[in-house]
Amino acid sequence: MGRSTLRAMRGAIAAGHPLTAEVGARVLGDGGNAVDACIAAAFAAAVAEGPLTGPLGGGFLLVAEPDGAVVALDCFFAEPERPLGEMEEEVVDFADSGTQVFHVGTGSVAVPGLLQGLEEAHGRYATRPWEELVAPAIELARRGVAVDPPRAFLHSILAGILLRTPEGRRIFGDPTRVETAELVPTLERISAAGSRALAELVPELADDLAVYRVREVAPLEDRIWEARVCTMPRPSRGGEIVLEILAGLAALEPWSLEGEAEVVGRAYRRWSDAPKGTTHIALVDDSGMAVSLSSTLGAGSGVFRGGLQLNNMLGELDVIGTEPRAPGERLPSMMAPTIALDEAGRTRLVLGSAGSVRLAGAIAQVAWRILGGACPAEAIEAPRLHVEGSTVHLEGGWPDAAAEALSPHWQVVRWDALNLYFGGVQAVERTPAGELRAAGDPRRGGVGLVVA
Repeated sequence: MGRSTLRAMRGAIAAGHPLTAEVGARVLGDGGNAVDACIAAAFAAAVAEGPLTGPLGGGFLLVAEPDGAVVALDCFFAEPERPLGEMEEEVVDFADSGTQVFHVGTGSVAVPGLLQGLEEAHGRYATRPWEELVAPAIELARRGVAVDPPRAFLHSILAGILLRTPEGRRIFGDPTRVETAELVPTLERISAAGSRALAELVPELADDLAVYRVREVAPLEDRIWEARVCTMPRPSRGGEIVLEILAGLAALEPWSLEGEAEVVGRAYRRWSDAPKGTTHIALVDDSGMAVSLSSTLGAGSGVFRGGLQLNNMLGELDVIGTEPRAPGERLPSMMAPTIALDEAGRTRLVLGSAGSVRLAGAIAQVAWRILGGACPAEAIEAPRLHVEGSTVHLEGGWPDAAAEALSPHWQVVRWDALNLYFGGVQAVERTPAGELRAAGDPRRGGVGLVVA
C-alpha cells in the first residue's frame, strides 16, 4: 500500500522528551501503528535523551494486541564473555541527594539488547519499513538538540560521566546544546543494517552479540478492580513490586496516608536506592494496540562510539550485586513497563517510569489513581511517597494534617516540591468511554500528545 493511501492512525503517546513524543505522534498521524510509532520514538530518544538511552542500551517491551493478548519482550543487558577493560570510579554530585560513586569506563559495559528488541518488535508487528522509522532520528541528529531546563539539570549532575572523554565533550560540552552530528552516520548504518551494526560499533562484543537473543516471556498479571494489569517478570524486580503495591492500595479501605505508607513499605525489600538513567515511552493506537517500552544505559559509561554512549550496567553493583554470572546471563533490573486492560480485553492504561528503585512505587501510585478515576495528568502531578525501612519520604504537596497523622514509628522526610527523586511516569489512557488521554511527568520534562 502506498504511503499516500494510508489513513491517519488516531492514538496517544507519552514520552520523556517533547521531541521523542513528537516523532511518535507524527508516525501515528502518518498511518503507522503503535509499534511503528514506538520504534521511531525510541530512535528519536537516542538523540534527544542520549544520556539515558540508545541502541547500546537495554530494555523491556510490552505489546498489547487488539485482541487482548499481551507479549513481553526481554531485551535487557547480558553478561559478556569477559569485561572490555577496567572500571573506574566517578564521583557524581546529585545536589540535594549528596554525592555518589559510580563505576564507569570500558569495564562497566554489558551486552546491549535494546536495538535487537526493537528489531524483533518490528518484525512481529510493524507496518512501516525500518528505514522509514529511523529516518526522523537521523534528521533530528543533523539539527542537534537544544538543552531545556530538565535536561540542563540532568546533564549537570552527570557532567563527570558525560564529559570525561573528548568524544563526550564534543557532544555534551555546550551546556545549551547537544551536538549530535556524529550520530548521523551511525543511525544511517543502523537504518541499513539493523542490529548487525552493533558489532561494528563495539567489535569487542561481537561474539557476545552473535549469541544474544531477545526473549519472549510471560508477563506477570493480576486483577486490580476491573482491570487486568500486566507487567514485566524477572529479570525485572520492579514488576512484582508494582503488582503488590497496586493490590494493597486497591484493598485499602478507607484510604489513609499511614495505610499507603504501610502498603509501599511492605512491597519493597532491601533494594538499592541509587539514581539511574532510564526513560519510558507509552503508546496506544485506535486499533487498541498498545506498547510500553522502558529503556536505559544505567548511569552511562562515559565511553562513546559513533556518537552513542555505551552502558555501564556491569558497574551498577548496587543493583546487579557482585555475585559471578555466566556469560549470556541477563542482569537484574527494576524497570517495569505496565499495561492494564479492561474486562473486554481492550487497552485501558499504558505506563512506565524512570526513577531507579522508586520507579515501581511511582508506577503503582499513578496507576492506582488513574484506575480509580483520575485523569493521567492529575495522577502524575499528584504528590508521591517512597518508603525505605522505617523512613517515609513525602513529596511536596501532601497536606500537613495527613503527614502529622503518621504514627510515631515513621521517620518522616518532607520534600518541598515535586522532585525527580520520585520517578518520571509517562502514561496514556483509553477511558471507558473511548477517549484518549496522555501525560508526561513534569519532574523529568516528559510530555503527552494525543493524535486526533
